[in-house]
This record gives sequence, structure tokens and C-alpha cells, in this order.
Amino acid sequence: MNPHRPSIGSLMIFALALTLGGYFTFAAVQGDYGVFRRVQINAEAEALIAERDRLRAELAELQNRTLRLSDAYLDLDLLDEQLRDVLGYVRADELVIR
Repeated sequence: MNPHRPSIGSLMIFALALTLGGYFTFAAVQGDYGVFRRVQINAEAEALIAERDRLRAELAELQNRTLRLSDAYLDLDLLDEQLRDVLGYVRADELVIR
């Protein structure tokens, strides 16, 4: 046996170690818990946070409009706006241009 030539067992162990290293590297980058998935999850989280903030602002606007039309607080300008929009109300001294 040549002392400079590695044995078959050594080559198989090296190939197995190389294969396992490649698999774990691939899994760390593109697996279910990999780097790319983490970036995707962070982007989805930022989009959901922006959507939540937009919905909170819309909810606050709707709550404000509801309060302004409630029995406890009546905003006559908003009531007039709603009459014109929903019922098509027009005063006698106004001209309507369509």
C-alpha cells in the first residue's frame, strides 16, 4: 500500500463530511428557518405593521365622524355634508352644475 495514497474509507468520510456541510449550508440559507426566509418574514412584518397603522388611522377617523353625528355632540357642518351627499339635498338659493 502506498503511504501517499489515502484509503477508500478516508475518502468516503471526507465525501460524507463535505455532503453534510453542503446540506447544512444550504438549509441555513434557503431552508424554512434560513436567512432568506428571515428576510421574507421581516418584510411581511413591516407590511403588516404599515397596514395596521393605516387601519388604526381609518378607525380613528370613523370614530371621530361617528361622534360628530351622535346625539351627545352634533356637528351641523358634517350633518349638512351628509344630507347633501346621501339625500341630494340642495338649498333654494344654490345652483347645481352637473
